[in-house]
Amino acid sequence: MDEPEAQEESIGTLIGRLVEDGKSYARAEIGYYRTLAGRKLAEAKLGLIFGAAALVIALCSVTALLVGLILSLSGLVGPGWATLIVIVAALALAGLLGWLAYQRIQRLFGSKP
Repeated sequence: MDEPEAQEESIGTLIGRLVEDGKSYARAEIGYYRTLAGRKLAEAKLGLIFGAAALVIALCSVTALLVGLILSLSGLVGPGWATLIVIVAALALAGLLGWLAYQRIQRLFGSKP
């Protein structure tokens, strides 16, 4: 009985098939990670929206606080002086916080002023 011999493929054909299989695998992996990144971005988008809304509300609250301080002081020193006092105090606080942030960032990157 003569059994038909399996035809052996040449090394070039096997390498070509291996390269094509590798390309297909790489495309599948890229598609998987693209889908995964899309899902993570969609989840992060909602969190970013909530964060931005919280920041806007916090800024509005600070504005309301400053207006309230001006109104409270205006009975004692007048509206002009009350506005000036609150603005100078707010700018001093902002300057202090900015200076502290600058110092922290300088320490982080290893440069000392």
